[in-house]
Parts: sequence; structure tokens; C-alpha cells
Amino acid sequence: MRAARAAQDSDSARRGALLMRGRLFTWLAVARDAARAAGRPVPSVVAAFWPMQDEPDLRPLLSQWAEAGITVVLPAVRNAGEPLVFLPWTPDAPMRPGAYGIMEPASGAPLAPDVVLVPTLGYTAQADRLGYGGGYYDRTLAALRQSGQPYTAIGVAWSCGRLDADYQPQAHDVRLDAVLTPDGWVPRAPAP
Repeated sequence: MRAARAAQDSDSARRGALLMRGRLFTWLAVARDAARAAGRPVPSVVAAFWPMQDEPDLRPLLSQWAEAGITVVLPAVRNAGEPLVFLPWTPDAPMRPGAYGIMEPASGAPLAPDVVLVPTLGYTAQADRLGYGGGYYDRTLAALRQSGQPYTAIGVAWSCGRLDADYQPQAHDVRLDAVLTPDGWVPRAPAP
């Protein structure tokens, strides 16, 4: 899957990332409006990710959200084998390389997210996720659920990451609410 992702044409990858950013921007705006209209808490903290090589680049969207007053947080690994913490990010936030060389905010108090964008290597038609094998997101999503924090988890993946129908997730794998690819939502956009 990593090889298929790396083999994508760079122009196609840029267009695909643009499509995903547009869909995420629209989805969050609709979800926030629906929450306001229903008198529910408005999603205001979005956990995103800093792209590793060949992952979709959402950074322009993160800047838009931050400039619009939405709190953007990025994951940080504090200790191996523990859930991620999410630290506040703005376009001018000091960054440092964290675990695995992934950039993370250099400071800030952890915040609980309302929306979690999850880097996704592979996915099923039911929004099961195949990650990179460290289990960080599965532990994190399970810990958020156990703490009572309501959230929507959206995988962000390239279309080439679609897994065969016979793929069976592990018992500890946490199913996402949806996966977003350049081709659209799988199985469908999360309800606002």
C-alpha cells in the first residue's frame, strides 16, 4: 500500500488533496451549522495531523480553520504505547520533530478534540482502518471514548488504500465514522 501511494502522480496527489480539503471544509461548516441549529455543542476543536511522506497534505485547510477561529490541534507522542495527546497549533506555532520525526507543536496544554482526522494507509468499505502498526490512533480513540469525550473520527486516505473485502480488522482496531478519499466519503459522510 505504501508503494502504491508513493507511485501516485504528483499532480494527481495535489488535486486529490485539494478535493479532500474542500470536502472537509464543507463537512465541518455543515456540521457546525447543524449543531447550532439543534442547540447542541458546536464542534470547535479539530485534531489533524502533520503529513508524513506521501500522505495527503491538509495544511492549507488547517490554516484556514485556525484563521476562522476553529482550534486546530496536532498529535504528539509522549510515551511509547500510550494514547496520543493533542496540542494546539496555529500557522505561526513553533514546531519540533517528535516521535518518528513527525512535526508537532513545541508547547501548549493538551486539548480534547471534537473531530479527529486520522492518517489512514488502508481502509474498508465499513471505515475500518489500517494504520502503520503502532496502534497510537486505536489507543487514542479508545481512550477518548472511555473518557466520555464525544468525537467524530474521519480517516484521510488515498483511494488506492481500499482494502480487499475479506480484510478482517483486529479486535483492538477502532472503526472510524468515515473515511475521506479523493473519490469521496466511505461509506458516507458522518451525519452532522
